Amino acid sequence: MRYLPLTPADRSAMLESIGAASVDALFADVPAEAQLDGPIHGLPLHASEMAVEKHMRRLAQRSLAAGDAAFFLGAGAYRHHVPATVDHIIQRGEFLTAYTPYQPEIAQGTLQMLFEFQSQVARLYGCAVANASMYDGSTACWEAVAMAARVTKRERVVLSGALHPHYAEVVRTMAKFTADTIADAPPAFQARPDDDGLIARIDGETSCVVVQYPDILGRLPDLERIAAAAHDAGALLVVVNTEPVALGAIRSPGECGADIVVGEGQSIGVGLQFGGPYLGLFAVCDPKHVRQMPGRLCGETQDAEGKRGFVLTLSTREQHIRREKATSNICTNSGLCALAFSVHMTLLGEKGLRALALENHRLACLAADRLAQVPGVAVLNESFFNEFTVTLGRDAREVVRALADRGVLAGVSLGRLYPQADALAEGLLVAVTETTTEEDIDTLCAALTEVLA
Repeated sequence: MRYLPLTPADRSAMLESIGAASVDALFADVPAEAQLDGPIHGLPLHASEMAVEKHMRRLAQRSLAAGDAAFFLGAGAYRHHVPATVDHIIQRGEFLTAYTPYQPEIAQGTLQMLFEFQSQVARLYGCAVANASMYDGSTACWEAVAMAARVTKRERVVLSGALHPHYAEVVRTMAKFTADTIADAPPAFQARPDDDGLIARIDGETSCVVVQYPDILGRLPDLERIAAAAHDAGALLVVVNTEPVALGAIRSPGECGADIVVGEGQSIGVGLQFGGPYLGLFAVCDPKHVRQMPGRLCGETQDAEGKRGFVLTLSTREQHIRREKATSNICTNSGLCALAFSVHMTLLGEKGLRALALENHRLACLAADRLAQVPGVAVLNESFFNEFTVTLGRDAREVVRALADRGVLAGVSLGRLYPQADALAEGLLVAVTETTTEEDIDTLCAALTEVLA
């Protein structure tokens, strides 16, 4: 395809047509501090290919890789072991290069994989129907909010204070372009989730209540109580899960009364990346809500000869339907990541997932017990799965940097997640998975003892 640049006259005509004074005006919604005011710092303006490769390698060497350190980072993206089989299968040509399955007669493999993926997600979440994946957990969260508004015909959204702040920010950003009003609150920095405070904010105008499970501090809210309060007010309960491995050990959101369950599937089959690609999961408990779901849905059918086959049963926003009837602007799915999730989940099976979850919890309990013995450290949580919060008696951001200098990635400081909340500055979110060894835990405790001395 040839590149045909615009002439100044073309550009002026286009700007006039859309009512913008200049090209820069098109970026008015992007904060000034997020816009580049010149070349990217550290990159030469002109260099040979070999010189650029050397320069990029030098920059990469300044990073500390997850596998090269005692690693305790989490907060929505987790380091789990992904079997080599997963990568082998997703790199097969028929999967790696597959495009949208518009023609089912030549896309049966892709459609069957998505059908099985949906079945796995629905069972994991305790729901009736799951879609064929979304971009990531945060956008799935917003889509659930938008769906709740369509179902209830209401526009007030109640966000738990313990919802991941990045998810909450996506909801607030998208709500600028809709009629939804967002009722949120700061997280309660205490041993138990503030379920009473959340329930008190639900009223007769509420479309949905959004709760994370486990929450951003690793705690487990009482979903049944919250669901009952939401339903009494005519609202839906949206449950967000950022660590699907947890559902091998705790009750599924659907069992606890959730109406819509969304989350991030990265933990299963998808390794840590620098922001993506990740995998959004979306499911509903009541089949009557299926037509309000975003994305697409694969279904099972029979062909003219009576053989089992698969088709796109529902696609709520595609090129071949009227945009004004669409339920979402999402018009694709994280297909390869969904395949990785499905392969890994198949390898684990139900028993394997439960065993993996129990090992995560065992190591997390071990880490919490040992950290509680470090002078100056206190464990906040009464309950948790594989992630919990500790208080350090000083700004956790400084401690995290000091530990990184010692080759220990100790966790995510709450001051980083909530830079405006001084009350949370001493909190550190620590995640432990099956990739964490007892030696890693000892290394963390020793380094923390030294830094806090």
